[in-house]
Amino acid sequence: MGTSLLATDGYKFSMAEAGWPLRKETFYYAHRKGGLQIVPLDIPSFIRALLPEPKPEDYDFLSRNDYEMGVGFKAAIQYKDRLVIHALPRGALFHPREPILSLTGPSALVSWLEPLLIQLNFRIQVATQALADREELARALAVVTCEEHKRIALETLDAVGVKAVPIRVDAEGYHRRVLAQVRELVEIVEDPSRIFEVGLRAAICLEQHELALRACKEAGVVRTSNVEGARKLGMTPVGTMGHEHIQRYGSDDAAFRAMRERRPQRSSYLLDTYDTLASGLPAAYRLMREEPGLGDSIRFDSGNKKLQYLYAVTQARELGVRPVHILEDGLDAQATRELEELRRQVGWEPTAQFYGYGGHIVARTMECPFTRDRVAAVYKLSLSGHTPTMKFGNEAAEGKQSVPGSPILFRRRHGSGPIGLIGQEGEPAPSGYFQLTDSAPETLSLVAQGVDPKDQRVAYTPATQALVEELRRRHFPQAR
Repeated sequence: MGTSLLATDGYKFSMAEAGWPLRKETFYYAHRKGGLQIVPLDIPSFIRALLPEPKPEDYDFLSRNDYEMGVGFKAAIQYKDRLVIHALPRGALFHPREPILSLTGPSALVSWLEPLLIQLNFRIQVATQALADREELARALAVVTCEEHKRIALETLDAVGVKAVPIRVDAEGYHRRVLAQVRELVEIVEDPSRIFEVGLRAAICLEQHELALRACKEAGVVRTSNVEGARKLGMTPVGTMGHEHIQRYGSDDAAFRAMRERRPQRSSYLLDTYDTLASGLPAAYRLMREEPGLGDSIRFDSGNKKLQYLYAVTQARELGVRPVHILEDGLDAQATRELEELRRQVGWEPTAQFYGYGGHIVARTMECPFTRDRVAAVYKLSLSGHTPTMKFGNEAAEGKQSVPGSPILFRRRHGSGPIGLIGQEGEPAPSGYFQLTDSAPETLSLVAQGVDPKDQRVAYTPATQALVEELRRRHFPQAR
């Protein structure tokens, strides 16, 4: 039995309709932090088990909720034989920023996989902890959220040959904590309709996320990015645009126009793919000035949200536009209080400011510490058609820039230099290195033979560095 077509985020469907669902694209998966970690399973088999099996009733539900899917999407989602997977082998060690896997195939299909594929981070963290410190593992897994959470943990321990530890399922306790968290947020914003949930990628599994959604609904929050969860619980699926959509078009202006001109629903313009204040916001406001009555929104993501917010309000008043504000990414109760106070200070209506919460609701309420944020797991578009692409954003110092092209990983065999080199598919291994991506499975161990454990430098090969520099010149010509 395959995965439900709806078991993904709502914006995957809107982006497919405003993009090119049959275009050949590459995405890659990596962890931005977390130290030395291990691959505990055969990644291609894991991915193929996630692939969707669409049913007519899935498309009916999407249509009723403003996600009418065209023939391009319906064909792309069935082209599973066109999926090409490159991955580190089972047992391989990897460092932060190194590509663990890449997927190439029809745009709609490789994009669709993101929320479920990101949940791989839990298995990796369990395996890494199991091989490093069993006592700490036992503490970390003492209480989990649901039976599926427990099953995945035990399955991972078996895969790495570590004896099972006692695990207790406390679904009721998890539900209570999520409910309390959401009720606190509702109390702050004073209206549950101003909150929506976006935590599917922060969840361990679909069962856990359903528990969180039930608590959200009990607190009055009825909008979620999880389309399958929305169908199951009688909620409303939401989502317009992610970074991949802007990367696909190569400019904020072109991407925003495509979304507005290819979908009749209101659009939410994501500002930070290249630069929030210099690129994203001006492009959004140019579009809004053309048709100011559409009720479109601007979405603040990474960077200094307060600074961006004040600048956006000032510019909006000068230009005579009135966008709806959407605030996401890392919000908690304190940040919400501060942003609500800011809203009151500038005189923005509460009905024109909304908040999206993911990890704060879904992950921080878990007793288990193996969350997505702990390793900063990401899945990024790196190649659209024949065009390399990357996300720059406003937090380069935190390593949030993505890798362009068709990334593979070279591991140092001997000599000096970075422990890992991020290269491009088809590129020969540099002297002293071998290609770890797609190599034979390795023996499970956290001991890297002959390598200084303190030496965790990861760098680009000349081919990858050239792509980064080319894209930087293209998007930031003023910096040259």
